[in-house]
Amino acid sequence: MKITRTLLFKSAALMASAALIALSSCSGDVSSSSSDDCDVCAEDETAEHPLGFCPDSLSVKEGKVRNGQFFSTLLGSLGMSAQEAYNLTEACDSVFDVRTLRVGQAYRAYYEDEDLLYLVYDRDRASSIVFSCRPPYSAWVYEKPVTIQKKYADVMISTSLWNDMIAADVSPLLIVNLSDIYAWTVDFFALQKGDRFRVLYEEKVCDGEVIAVDTVRYAVFSHGGEDLPMVMYNQGDGGNVWWNEKGESMRKAFLKAPLSYSRISSGFSYARRHPVTRKVQPHTGVDYAAPKGTPVMSIGDGVVTSMKYEGAGGNVVRIRHNSVYSTAYLHLSKYGPGLKTGQRVRQGQVIGYVGSTGRSTGPHLDFRVWKNGTPINPLKMESPPAEPIKEESRPAFEAAHKIYKAQVDSIRSRSIAAELFELL
Repeated sequence: MKITRTLLFKSAALMASAALIALSSCSGDVSSSSSDDCDVCAEDETAEHPLGFCPDSLSVKEGKVRNGQFFSTLLGSLGMSAQEAYNLTEACDSVFDVRTLRVGQAYRAYYEDEDLLYLVYDRDRASSIVFSCRPPYSAWVYEKPVTIQKKYADVMISTSLWNDMIAADVSPLLIVNLSDIYAWTVDFFALQKGDRFRVLYEEKVCDGEVIAVDTVRYAVFSHGGEDLPMVMYNQGDGGNVWWNEKGESMRKAFLKAPLSYSRISSGFSYARRHPVTRKVQPHTGVDYAAPKGTPVMSIGDGVVTSMKYEGAGGNVVRIRHNSVYSTAYLHLSKYGPGLKTGQRVRQGQVIGYVGSTGRSTGPHLDFRVWKNGTPINPLKMESPPAEPIKEESRPAFEAAHKIYKAQVDSIRSRSIAAELFELL
């Protein structure tokens, strides 16, 4: 009997339905517009509409900001004169910076006869800027209702984390959060079949669409029979909020990988046949295959000791992190913005972009690490934990851990019982 795969539990499952955490809360004070709202507006001109005006009797023109279009030219295309567009821009500068107008964003223009009265510009998926296009000119922000939903996911790797999450109907946005939290513990380039994530988290939903995975409260990554729990606890000092079950920071001295989710194309070896020369020679690094232009990050704080073209290695950035560790990033297409030799860089700072310079068969990053001057396998590099949780915060942290673990254990037992029930 195979009781694996992901669970965002089916509401139809008799016993699993009790396990789905479906509490929700609304983060907005305004409600979405509807025909009922407009009916109210039509009956009572003093009724407040979510947009700040009633569009019921107005005609509407919809569109998207085009490439090369400015706020002034957008207003001109909608029927405003240059002077009127200038006056509106001046009146709304404290609410909306016209330089932030983005190509592809949607807008709706509302007219009475042929006169433009209002423009609604979608700033993002959860908010819009409403412009009053007749004197006295003004602008205000319309926040759409956003619901926060508590969720649970149980994902077992069979092909890849991305594919398995999609197949399980889990938002891929969760991957970004997990990769941030476990960046110092789990190598996301080396996930294996049978690895598993169990996660308590929260989603922000607007207009029926998931717009963000807001918070990961608790997670357990299982690999090779070992569980690696993560507990979110904010001790109010503005610092770390992610801890393991011992109260040690999930954030360590080095990132596990220098670039975002990709794949390993060649590993650390002293006897690899070079793909270009066909000679057997050492490859004391790890190759990450990724598209040209993919940002490459420093795995830790340090100082740039060199950035130059190095023949077979192409464009290379070298960083000394401390008296023990140093790293190098090879075959870059270009260097990070403003990067200079001798500059101090921070962990996660972009120091270059994936390329195929030097002796290379295609776009990839050759990443290398030295410990006390000796090359080591980056995938096996250990990193000491950062400062642990404060002793005065430990009782509350342990209580939170206990609650989250009990919730996950309860969900797992009920979901297993539900699957057994379906097999009867």
